[in-house]
Amino acid sequence: VQLQASGGGLVQAGGSLRLSCAASGRTFTNWVMGWFRQLPGKERDFVAHATWNYGTTIYADSVKGRFTITRDTAKNMIYLQMNSLKFEDTAVYYCAAARALRYGDGDSRNYNYWGQGTLVTVSS
Repeated sequence: VQLQASGGGLVQAGGSLRLSCAASGRTFTNWVMGWFRQLPGKERDFVAHATWNYGTTIYADSVKGRFTITRDTAKNMIYLQMNSLKFEDTAVYYCAAARALRYGDGDSRNYNYWGQGTLVTVSS
């Protein structure tokens, strides 16, 4: 399994970015695809995840109402639309995939594969 994240960059507070994650290497039926973020020296924090089959989503409280995770099963892509960005959203963002996951599980240890990360910098 390979995950390739892209779309990060520099944006002003209040702006928007869309991150993309290309997934390959197998079919992802029954898998869960997620996004995490991490600052240097900090733990990797859960942002959102979506089930592959039905697109059922869940979000961290800090991004609820501002971020939207979607997946395109035909293209094997996962997206994170980020609106109303805040300075504190600055981080390296990682996409991740889990073979089996309890709904709402945001523990990074339960995800099996990770992308390489893409840096999002929000200027205040």
